[in-house]
Amino acid sequence: MGAGAIPADWEVRAVGELAQITTGGKNTQDRVDDGPYPFFVRSQTVERIDSYSFDGEAVLTAGDGVGTGKIFHYVNGKFDVHQRVYRISGFSERLSGLYFYLYFSTHFYRRIMQMTAKSSVDSVRMDMIAGMAVPLPDREEQRAIAAALSDTQALIDGLDRLIAKKRDLKQAAMQQLLTGQTRLPGFADEWEMKRLGELGVFIKGSGVKKDEAQSGHLPCVRYGEIYTHHNDYIKAFNSWISPQVAAAATLLRQGDLLFAGSGETKAEIGKCVAFVDDREAYAGGDTVILRASGLSPLFMGFYCNTAPVVAQKASRGQGDAVVHITASALSSIAVTLPSREEQTAIAEVLFDMDAELVALEARRDKTRALKRGMMQELLTGKTRLV
Repeated sequence: MGAGAIPADWEVRAVGELAQITTGGKNTQDRVDDGPYPFFVRSQTVERIDSYSFDGEAVLTAGDGVGTGKIFHYVNGKFDVHQRVYRISGFSERLSGLYFYLYFSTHFYRRIMQMTAKSSVDSVRMDMIAGMAVPLPDREEQRAIAAALSDTQALIDGLDRLIAKKRDLKQAAMQQLLTGQTRLPGFADEWEMKRLGELGVFIKGSGVKKDEAQSGHLPCVRYGEIYTHHNDYIKAFNSWISPQVAAAATLLRQGDLLFAGSGETKAEIGKCVAFVDDREAYAGGDTVILRASGLSPLFMGFYCNTAPVVAQKASRGQGDAVVHITASALSSIAVTLPSREEQTAIAEVLFDMDAELVALEARRDKTRALKRGMMQELLTGKTRLV
């Protein structure tokens, strides 16, 4: 299959002309916990083994099963592979292994899937890969392309590590500040134990069917979105309803705490998000809303998802296939709270940490998009490096 339009000074060669394609000789029974060498199987998981059959540069992809044509690894070192993993190695002087990996992982999957014979188990034959075309600039340009994309990936990896570190720091801060183990400067008063039912009144969300979730321009929170889109407080909306649908829904007030009234497991039942905006918005059915006063809603959004509160919600969940939690059950949950002033101070600290995370994630996502664009441009010759 062709490689599409390329610059006049590039050539097109088949994979089989540029590299050797072999399969591994091991199966999953050969794996060893904590083995010194990586063992590449047909899934995303990289297992371990106590021996190696190859030492060098190779590109790997699954030959069949769930990973068919999808799982690409670039490896340079000692490793072994499963018997149904293809190892592409022994690259000619004409081809950089890293350049080939970048092209393979970007452009070959769709082409492999088009050629794959559909049966009870999808599979790709060795000759399919051998016959696929690779556009080739000279080795210097291959190296330059690989270096540019590798530098961008290194930036993404660095952002991923920083995000993971910041998340750990935020988690530690939540554990310390929301339980009173660590106090912010200027606060020393005892925290007071209350029941959620003592903090305000519970009301129910209502209306908003699935096919009504994009019916208009009014923001709405549906109970399933509390699990999938919102954490601790509502930052953005995913459902927008018409005035007609809103007439049957529950109008939210700034400071409301929304609990998911239904879920799949007791461990997640009653996940909470705070509505902190001053705008017209609505809640759909299967949400339980605590309308409280004298509290920091942002603090409560964080607090009501801490482990002690989650454990209480789980113990009050009812049902097996579908788990429910009622307003009555939620009202009996015990919470230990600082003063409103300390709540606000704690919430501000956590909000600032959250905002930093959001900014880093946005930067990471933009860099990923940049890399995708670079790969499309550089690996096809649409854009040339100087």
